Amino acid sequence: MLTQIAGALRRFNRLAAYLSGGVIIAASAILVWQVAVRYWLKWPTDWEIELCVMLLIISTFMSAAHTQAERGHVAIDMLDTMLSPRVNRWRLLLADTLTFAFCAFVAWNAWEFFHEAWADGKTSPSLWGPKLWIPYFFVAFGMTTLTLELALQAARHKEAA
Repeated sequence: MLTQIAGALRRFNRLAAYLSGGVIIAASAILVWQVAVRYWLKWPTDWEIELCVMLLIISTFMSAAHTQAERGHVAIDMLDTMLSPRVNRWRLLLADTLTFAFCAFVAWNAWEFFHEAWADGKTSPSLWGPKLWIPYFFVAFGMTTLTLELALQAARHKEAA
């Protein structure tokens, strides 16, 4: 059962990572467009920066679990070579457990922010005024998938130790 859940989560995280790359490309294109129309056409712009910030938030949080699954985050590789494989397994289990606790706390609070923004109809104070539940949802969902990935990694390390 754990293998099936891990496989489904891995496939979802890979898809989310590819989509996040597309979102970054879209944000880049929007920023280039904004600079061009402001410089050459002298058009005022008010929504582009805020949209790009939202897109980068979405990209960051939706790709976090895939980055964790690939161990693509910044790490201290010197410890891997200095410690025995058994100690490294315990070190990774401890790190994943502590990270899991932190991410679960953030995910829980992010879901509360999402619910509050959804229920109260909160919008950004900018002239454009997009709904704030949109970025809050992606923060909460991304942190939840990251928390699930960390739980699966901790379970795998516990089995190996």
